[in-house]
Amino acid sequence: MWLACAGVLAVASTPSAAVAGTAGRGDAQIARVGTAPGSQQLALVFPLTADEAALERFALVVSTPGSPQYGRYESIAELSDRFGASPRARRLVVAYLRRAGAEQVRIDATGLFADATLTVARAQRLFATSLVRFRTARYGFIAPAGATVLPRALRGLVGGVIGLDTRPLAPSGFLRGHTDGSRALGARAATALQPPSGYFPATGTPGGCSPAQATKGFTPSQYLTAYGFGPLHSAGITGQGERVALIEIDGFRKRDVAAFASCFGLRLPTIEAFGVGVSRPLAPGGEATLDLEALNAAAPGLRSIDVYESHPNPADTLQALTAPLQSTGGKPQVISASLGLCEPDTEAAIGRAGILASEGALAEAAASGISLLASSGDSGSADCLTADGVPEDFRSVNYPASSPWVTAVGGTNLSLTAANTLKDQVVWNDASAEPGAAGGGGFSTLFKRPGWQTGTVAKGARALPDVSMLADIAPGYTVYCSASPDCVDDTDSNPWQTVGGTSAATPLLAGAFALVDEDLRLHERQDLGFADPLLYTFGRDPADAAAAFSDVTAIGNDVGPFIPGNGLPLGCCTAGPGYDEASGWGSVNVAAFAALALQAQPAVAGIGLLLPGRQTPIAWGHILARVSCSGRCLMRAVAAVTIGRSRPFTAYSKYYALHKSAKTIVIPFSATQLSQLRAARDRHERIVAQVFAAIVDPARNVERRSAASMLTIVDGRR
Repeated sequence: MWLACAGVLAVASTPSAAVAGTAGRGDAQIARVGTAPGSQQLALVFPLTADEAALERFALVVSTPGSPQYGRYESIAELSDRFGASPRARRLVVAYLRRAGAEQVRIDATGLFADATLTVARAQRLFATSLVRFRTARYGFIAPAGATVLPRALRGLVGGVIGLDTRPLAPSGFLRGHTDGSRALGARAATALQPPSGYFPATGTPGGCSPAQATKGFTPSQYLTAYGFGPLHSAGITGQGERVALIEIDGFRKRDVAAFASCFGLRLPTIEAFGVGVSRPLAPGGEATLDLEALNAAAPGLRSIDVYESHPNPADTLQALTAPLQSTGGKPQVISASLGLCEPDTEAAIGRAGILASEGALAEAAASGISLLASSGDSGSADCLTADGVPEDFRSVNYPASSPWVTAVGGTNLSLTAANTLKDQVVWNDASAEPGAAGGGGFSTLFKRPGWQTGTVAKGARALPDVSMLADIAPGYTVYCSASPDCVDDTDSNPWQTVGGTSAATPLLAGAFALVDEDLRLHERQDLGFADPLLYTFGRDPADAAAAFSDVTAIGNDVGPFIPGNGLPLGCCTAGPGYDEASGWGSVNVAAFAALALQAQPAVAGIGLLLPGRQTPIAWGHILARVSCSGRCLMRAVAAVTIGRSRPFTAYSKYYALHKSAKTIVIPFSATQLSQLRAARDRHERIVAQVFAAIVDPARNVERRSAASMLTIVDGRR
């Protein structure tokens, strides 16, 4: 799924610029209905003035194969200090907003945004504007009645403000089929120009419980076999230790995901839900359910699936995209976002300064070794929608999929053998049955062609998608979803449904990336991180491309003849051999891609540990260890302490970021551990510590550990 055209919110970039804009396309039926309640709270985001250009240069260097710094990621904290807003700017912005009556004021972990809440009354005074209530046929919202001026005290410190316009970025609708085998794409018949890419039922051999098979859609055994997940799963690579984050604007029922996992014999990972600007879990919907079940099928052994739920307004959605970077515990190795907005409406919704700051956050994720994937959209090459969800008659692409820091995932349909191996693939395009229904792709109007597309893309603009996976509604993915009205209603109460969209393709590939990361970690290699430069490196080598990708050369994603307008093609995009803007490089053969990544990714930095002599750990309450790293690494020291013949307990140091350096660090004992040690000393029991240092990835998985050193704390002799 993706987000439909939103309300406008331009962001001031100069003292004279306006903060609020005008209504977006397709919103002509907006009615002004009164003044906004003065007590209503607004969630606001302020993009801070930061060194995004230097941040992006660093992110590119550590993400480019062949670079001496390839794979030498840094932590979010380091990147925030190096490239985020200055400490002085952060203090001034926080102090000013608090004096203005703002609450919940904070600088986020990236150092690129200030977040705050303000009442409507205070926001009107602060930005010298009037906030009024508007209504369309589908929703109500608050927005400035006219131009809004950024306070003088904030000019030069922030680029503007996001959130004065609360118009929802509403989902276009959940693309689902029917268990009776009929299409859910509308009544329009196929034309001679191009028949729909969909068909029914699924080819291949389905698996799972009988109610699931009765949907006639693709089941996990079919698409996992087709895309080469099998060899990794058979080798026990199922996502153990990996953490994947999903960005969602609706909720889910865990029992639905559990029913799906039970039907197909899958382990169900831990699912953690985090609210971003919401005080309670969102109502269950089809989107989050689909994402969770596709990811569960791809990587059933995940350590955790972190679901970040937010309201679909500009401020909360932007915060949700960066929320996984704020985690004080393990950060995800992979972030999957099955949402977005066409580029013209993105620029209207958050302004140039908002896009610049958002790009900084995405670059920061890349620079820290996190892979971020986003769906390319479900309206073909006409990504912008009217307020009624109808595609508009001009070319556009989806953001954040169009970001040069994101892997954009397009859509295909599959034809399988009886053994579920891939027989054929076409670009998903059902526009002749339902106007606009096709995998997104084309050329960005916001971003120039990134260096890693040079030699592949002729035009000087960012092209997308990068790769594509199954997305067609017919036959679609088989899912279990009891959410109403997305999945069940008065006319169809069966929770076993078939669904489609690039929103399914994206978490499926995110799960594949998690498997590749696990395989790399087991071989002491760096995580994939931002994968696009590596994908294009493989794509330009004929042998690597033939192994890693299944090329898609049929149909295309031009939906122009089938949407309201002049009935002419939009001029983009047609599938062909090699890379194209309808399918990217084609679909990914996961096992082959993992094998190539194992050869390409650099080894994790070397690590060392020395224990200084003459230590008295019980008296001090800690052990000292001197750790070193041959490159850039995030590391900690660990002590496994054994008292006599009892089971050992473990003490941990803090995490430290080192760069070709050494540091003496403390491994503290807890109060309980120290009490045990004192009692054992008084009993003259032998106490020995086995100490080692470990380099960890963003999710705190151990990538490499040093040899253990033994430290005798008490020798046990009287």
